Amino acid sequence: MKIAILKLRDILLTSIHVDLTDEDALEFQADVLEMVKKTEAKGIVIDITAMNVVDSFMARILNETASMVKTLGAEAVICGMRPEVALTLVEMGRELTGVETAVNLEQGVDKLRELIKRRQ
Repeated sequence: MKIAILKLRDILLTSIHVDLTDEDALEFQADVLEMVKKTEAKGIVIDITAMNVVDSFMARILNETASMVKTLGAEAVICGMRPEVALTLVEMGRELTGVETAVNLEQGVDKLRELIKRRQ
């Protein structure tokens, strides 16, 4: 399943609206990295508001994707995590370590802009 990745000036925005299979998650990761490279985006906000469940594999994919985006020279912010998802991830020991997070999309974009500004 393709997840839309939108370009807004120098940043990318994407929102995961469905629970992804492992294959979908890997495809999403590859698509994000390709779009960052192709568009020379300075960063990406990944909105997971609609995700009811984030299992350990998906948590790993999100964590790795953010790290890979940074390796490409851009910034990444994950926003919209539900409280029950955060609780589950911490209980499983799969919290998103070293990943910038925000409560909602608006704060995610603001945080991304601040990270980009600091990098320049």
